Amino acid sequence: MSTNTKKTIVITGANRGIGYAMANICQKRGDTVYALCRQSSKDLDALGVNIVEQIDVATQAGIDKAVSALSGITIDLLINNAGILRNEQLSDLNQETIVEQFNVNAIAPLFLSHALLANLSSGSKIGLISSRMGSITDNDSGGRYGYRMSKAALNIAAVSLARDLSEENIAVGIYHPGYVQTEMVNSNGVLSNGDISASVAAERLIALMDNLTMADSGVFKHSNGETLPW
Repeated sequence: MSTNTKKTIVITGANRGIGYAMANICQKRGDTVYALCRQSSKDLDALGVNIVEQIDVATQAGIDKAVSALSGITIDLLINNAGILRNEQLSDLNQETIVEQFNVNAIAPLFLSHALLANLSSGSKIGLISSRMGSITDNDSGGRYGYRMSKAALNIAAVSLARDLSEENIAVGIYHPGYVQTEMVNSNGVLSNGDISASVAAERLIALMDNLTMADSGVFKHSNGETLPW
């Protein structure tokens, strides 16, 4: 990572919600931000960050486009934020949406991180936005099969990534943002009744990633700093 306090930060799913809020924070403090998304938003357009559209992280074409757009750029912090949530219950299982969530939530972050390894150097960091719904110990309500399974898969992939990148001095953080007021759950654009705003969650997450060291690489944390159980 550069010794300069200003960083080069790449954020996926940056057009809205927590991704946009993190881009906003990083831009305002002077970082160089690359906002990756399938389609930009009015708010993101107004930020003045480097926007890279048509990035569907679950496709090889999307990953190739991201690699091309970031060619030659040293990344200090790669934030794998893009994710989707569907609602399968035991009485209404849907294989298509379960597979879709695996592709976006678990496989895509691993493959994008791998594709951008050439852009990382000693001291660089990778942040993975997971969920406590991927915690087996914490599951006391059932349901949400695809989301829970995909986030648990992301968590174990992140731990392997942390182990494999340790010799390169690249730290990997795994984060639950909290119960956030975003549009993720609602397709009609109405904010969910979360406990905290996307801005508060983003502030907490950025602070954790700023303070991420090799000592806590591969640790699963709540945005409030609490270590979460697997």
